[in-house]
Amino acid sequence: MLEKKLNILFLCTGNSCRSQMAEGWARHLKGDVIEAYSAGIETHGLNQNAVKVMNEAGVDISSHTSKNVRDLMNIQFDFVITVCGHADENCPLFPGKAKVVHKGFDDPPKLAKNAGSEEEALSHYRRVRDEIRDYISKLPGALS
Repeated sequence: MLEKKLNILFLCTGNSCRSQMAEGWARHLKGDVIEAYSAGIETHGLNQNAVKVMNEAGVDISSHTSKNVRDLMNIQFDFVITVCGHADENCPLFPGKAKVVHKGFDDPPKLAKNAGSEEEALSHYRRVRDEIRDYISKLPGALS
């Protein structure tokens, strides 16, 4: 008998960068066991540098859209993973059995704001992208 995939929501402030990367990696690396979603407390649009560095790693998130968590409240999540402190502190209550787990990552747009070049800016996105990939690769085991 096939086991049901885990419904996992990756939540951040604006659903523009970190949660989008996490959803992309989860679909790419763990699509056989995880049904991945991402959303934000607010919607800030999809960050094009996140799209660029994910594409470099072979993961296309260019068709993703920035979603508000309110639009996903009808989904029964097994886990809600907050990927930034603001989302962790402002995480809404979810119906059902959703377990909220916090795994924070640095904010690439904030780090890149004072970069002297595009390459320096993208280096912040690449580091966080790789940290998120390493975390996702340990799922769902890292959630227990």
